[in-house]
Amino acid sequence: MKYSKILLAYNGSAEGKRALLECADLAQFYGAETHLLAVASMPPSLFLTEGFVPEELLEEEKKRTQQVLDEGIKTLIDRNFKASGHLAVGEPVEEICRLAKELGVDLIVVGHNQNTSFAARWWKGSVGVSLIDYAPCSLLIALSRIRS
Repeated sequence: MKYSKILLAYNGSAEGKRALLECADLAQFYGAETHLLAVASMPPSLFLTEGFVPEELLEEEKKRTQQVLDEGIKTLIDRNFKASGHLAVGEPVEEICRLAKELGVDLIVVGHNQNTSFAARWWKGSVGVSLIDYAPCSLLIALSRIRS
């Protein structure tokens, strides 16, 4: 299969950085258009009332997430590679699938550390939605694990 559009769900973690490099290698090999997505999401504990998040907390999270996205884009630019950046606010699985459909991507790339549950936010959303079940295209999971 030839991938012409690739979407990397990027969160700035170690496994996300590994996925970023794997994504860049694949995109270069296929000559694919590449998109990075960073999702600003708020933990349910920060909701003060049903569906309400204080604006200043949301703005701080968006600013932090934009910095993560900018870091990913800079990493690619430093390697003479080009990608489009996208910032979304919401539940990561839903936002990944939404943008993948909107862009018509052929491949979604995510990082995952098998030794921690940190990366679980990509796999299970707040309503138990699974990226594997809802992805509109193929997935590449860049694994990162501590060697024993």
